[in-house]
Amino acid sequence: MNKIKTGDQVVVTTGRDKGKRGKVTQRIDADLIVVEGVNIVKKHVKPNPLKGTTGGIVEKTMPIQQSNVAIFNPATGKGDRVGIKLLDGGKKVRVFKSSGDEIKA
Repeated sequence: MNKIKTGDQVVVTTGRDKGKRGKVTQRIDADLIVVEGVNIVKKHVKPNPLKGTTGGIVEKTMPIQQSNVAIFNPATGKGDRVGIKLLDGGKKVRVFKSSGDEIKA
């Protein structure tokens, strides 16, 4: 079970975007996630008349390591770690480590 899922609000804990908050828009693989407004780079793009794209410098959001973000806990207003708790029916749910409250997905 992934501890960080698409649609979660996260806080960046390390790197040049430390402290920024954003929503997870995509999971690339087991380690990489794309967070909106975080890790934006400028890419030089060649024009392609067949596709109708013009060339130039484009800002693009790049993936970031999952280990460099923490899920945002609205109760405390800070980033928090994620734990997994087993319910009576054998169902797994994600919980905040600090409070034990269930994460609403």
